[in-house]
Amino acid sequence: MSGGGLLVAGTTSDAGKSVVTAGICRWLARQGVKVAPFKAQNMSLNSFVTREGAEIGRAQAMQAQACRVEPTALMNPVLLKPGGDRSSQVVLMGRPVGEMSARGYHGGRQESLLGTVLDCLERLRSEYDAVICEGAGSPAEINLRRTDIVNMGVARNAGLPVLVVGDIDRGGVFASFFGTVALLSPEDQELVAGFLVNKFRGDVSLLEPGLEMLHGLTGRHTYGVLPFRHGLGIDEEDGLRVSLRGAVRESVVAPPAGEEVLRVAVCAVPLMSNFTDVDALAAEPGVVVRFVDRPDELADADLVVVPGTRGTVKALRWLRERGLADALVRRAAEGRPLLGICGGFQLLGEHIEDDVESRAGHVDGLGVLPVRVRFAREKTLARPVGEALGERVEGYEIHHGVAEVLGGDAFLDGCRVGGTWGTHWHGALESDGFRRAFLRAVAARAGRRFVPAPDTSFAALREEQLDQLGDLIDQHADTDALWRLIESGAPRGLPFIPPGAPA
Repeated sequence: MSGGGLLVAGTTSDAGKSVVTAGICRWLARQGVKVAPFKAQNMSLNSFVTREGAEIGRAQAMQAQACRVEPTALMNPVLLKPGGDRSSQVVLMGRPVGEMSARGYHGGRQESLLGTVLDCLERLRSEYDAVICEGAGSPAEINLRRTDIVNMGVARNAGLPVLVVGDIDRGGVFASFFGTVALLSPEDQELVAGFLVNKFRGDVSLLEPGLEMLHGLTGRHTYGVLPFRHGLGIDEEDGLRVSLRGAVRESVVAPPAGEEVLRVAVCAVPLMSNFTDVDALAAEPGVVVRFVDRPDELADADLVVVPGTRGTVKALRWLRERGLADALVRRAAEGRPLLGICGGFQLLGEHIEDDVESRAGHVDGLGVLPVRVRFAREKTLARPVGEALGERVEGYEIHHGVAEVLGGDAFLDGCRVGGTWGTHWHGALESDGFRRAFLRAVAARAGRRFVPAPDTSFAALREEQLDQLGDLIDQHADTDALWRLIESGAPRGLPFIPPGAPA
């Protein structure tokens, strides 16, 4: 017998579907419900490697953690990794199966994947009491409905009730709720059970008349009003929810353990992937992390990070065009701290042979590390464990580039020369002991009287964030009504809102 289910859709991209899904998952897990997340199709450069070596969206890995279960490829069967404005790498069941244009994907390939998607969902529902599914973008994207496999397409085929989330902080939430329902076919509308208001600031009593009017117009209830909370945008999917010159997230507000802070500048390279690598740095009291895109912004940085990217050669060209490449080379020559991760590590090397990702052939790197990179068609997906700076380190690898290290001191799978470190390992900075040792080495080289806090646990901070998401659902949503939806499906007899989807 299949377990219950729910699809969390949104009025727009970035309405809060990922964090609401995680919050519902954590609330259910705390009630003793065996629950799993699911997103049929994800478009994201933020990905993760499961224990069986499958690549999935980081948001689904985070949601699995909210469920207190191990993430698997079943939870995100289709992952699209953009390589430009019009094409993406298609990752199916955790493995890349090729590059495809948006026209080619929506022109037939996407629809052919519906059977795989529904099979994965059914397998999860047979193993779990409940599966909380996340949609993508808006369910009312009428130009894409015919081939949809992630919003109403999966809801219709699996008989899932749909909860529509709207971000009231952006304004226009009532129009967005009404318009979303009114642009769906009668069959799709039957599954839209109601709404959830996200990121509300102020007195809820002032909102209640509008919610009552919305119910009168649509016949659908609002299942909760979640207040705005800082610092809960964890493991986002499709973009960088900070301005380039803004601090990353709202990290721990605590005084530094030492006398001085440590300033970290992250180069905001094109097609930046797994920028969540620096979240662990931002979690440290006294560490200030900023994304930058100009050479002068590196001047006062104690550490510069060149992060992962889906386009190593494109990022290298961008760094050179903006004058950042010269600034990085000067920094390395002066022995000032510099860290390259994955694509950022590759471009710090001597040269790159790429007939796979950019098809640019031979490209000179920045030459600050004795490394030569050759892009292989087979993608490396791994969960390595090792030791560096006297501390145990866990990470994960997602890359086509194969690095030949020709010198320097060993550093994870890469090397170190002076104050420049390079590695393919994502997530290494989440290992607390290693992160503290690395920051001590950076502070010594930078001449800063910075001391890492002795007790910062990144895993504990992540659990605290997930519990806060669970609290939002527990305290501000109609949880009894939510459970009825999950267990029994959408209420019967929901009214049709004209005009419906166009023919």
